[in-house]
Amino acid sequence: MTQDFSIETGGAMLSGYRREGTGTPLVLVHGFGGSRHDWEPIVAALPADLPLIAYDQRGFGDSTGAPGVPFSHSDDLLALLDTLGIARADLCGLSLGGGTVLNFALNHPERVRRLVMVSPLMLGWSWSADWIERWKAIGRAARGGDIASARELWWNHPLFETTRESPESQRLRAGIEAFHGRQWIQDDQRPELPEAERLTDLATPTLLLTGSRDTEDFRLMAALIDAASEQVSRIDHEGTGHLLNLEIPARLAGEIIAFVQNR
Repeated sequence: MTQDFSIETGGAMLSGYRREGTGTPLVLVHGFGGSRHDWEPIVAALPADLPLIAYDQRGFGDSTGAPGVPFSHSDDLLALLDTLGIARADLCGLSLGGGTVLNFALNHPERVRRLVMVSPLMLGWSWSADWIERWKAIGRAARGGDIASARELWWNHPLFETTRESPESQRLRAGIEAFHGRQWIQDDQRPELPEAERLTDLATPTLLLTGSRDTEDFRLMAALIDAASEQVSRIDHEGTGHLLNLEIPARLAGEIIAFVQNR
């Protein structure tokens, strides 16, 4: 049985759902432009008695955020856990959500039992020239009021090449069409120190799940995370790309549950 919730924090209203169960809850944190619904193929393959929390990060999905208010997704996650009365959780983040849970684990290691990162980004990353050029083109379209073109550029981004070829391509397309695109115009996240300089402080048992056909930036970030701490175990999936939650959901769910249940 699941229960919807809304939590107010720092000019935002975070929306999500909670499923009760036995043991440490698993918190699922989606990527840029997505929502908690991106985890549905994974949740469907997880044990029904596993306690879960899935929520929309500030400004995505059903969650809101006041324009012009500086914030941190990691701080929002802390407020969520505090409000729900969760002292310690297992965290699983995808892409931007991977950056959120990594930042949270570095800032609040006592609140994290086990950490799973799927194709994660790192805060403060110096993006490649190709990434920056594509991102600026999307931003120009969005700021010019042409959100349809911005969505089309995002849909055709190399980040999603393998997902466009997968059976879940229409789920990706629907998610992009539902994204309002405001973060392409203005993103109020507070600047962070480069995460790469803090990776050696990572003390939480960590599972890193990656795809061999992900883009260069994300492959480099994964390599840095993998090399920085003995706590990190990596599974690199041959032939897959960025959105492993859509491309190989059953396999991913099996790896996540085996890790969090320490099997």
